[in-house]
Amino acid sequence: MDSPLINILLFAGAIYLFKIWLDDLKSQKTGSPNPKALPGAYASSIKWVIIAAIGAVGITLVETAGEIQLGVSDEQSTIPAYFILAMIGAGIIEEVVFRGYLVIENKGKIFLVTSIIGFSLLFSLGHYQYYTTEAAEGAGIMGYTFQFEAKSLWTLLLLFINSLWFYSVRFLPFYPTRSLAPCFAAHIASNLSVFVIKAIQGHVTWF
Repeated sequence: MDSPLINILLFAGAIYLFKIWLDDLKSQKTGSPNPKALPGAYASSIKWVIIAAIGAVGITLVETAGEIQLGVSDEQSTIPAYFILAMIGAGIIEEVVFRGYLVIENKGKIFLVTSIIGFSLLFSLGHYQYYTTEAAEGAGIMGYTFQFEAKSLWTLLLLFINSLWFYSVRFLPFYPTRSLAPCFAAHIASNLSVFVIKAIQGHVTWF
């Protein structure tokens, strides 16, 4: 992800995927839905999209406050400014994959809740770059070693909580449409708030 080109390609792919999702949403509204539509291609209220985004930003603020309290805020990684493209793109691609496909629907509440917890754990563990360090040559897993320090464990916990929130804004019982729109909003808002906080703390390189 250190290459600007990779970031641009990821962002372009995410925008194209979002366009397909919007086309599927439009087909639902016209009364001739696409039988192979992407998951969650349904309308959502603006109010719920805003609530989803605000909740995600709130979790980021809790994470930042926790890092300050633990005295580990200076241990976070520094990212280039163009990485914001990958962060936005991830908010679309990961939502289609996890909150769209990686969940067990229509088999009862137990299966739904269990799958949300299980796939949230997978989601948090999958972001290994945020709670590991590069390993010495020939060591570790995929070139990384796991850290069992305050910063790493706190980051892992907040990744898990984030995922639970992203699932919740789609599958809460009082939200019947199960649109992915609030999931997109929550994930992108989360990533953008992380970027802004990093920039404020001096962990973004602009040139």
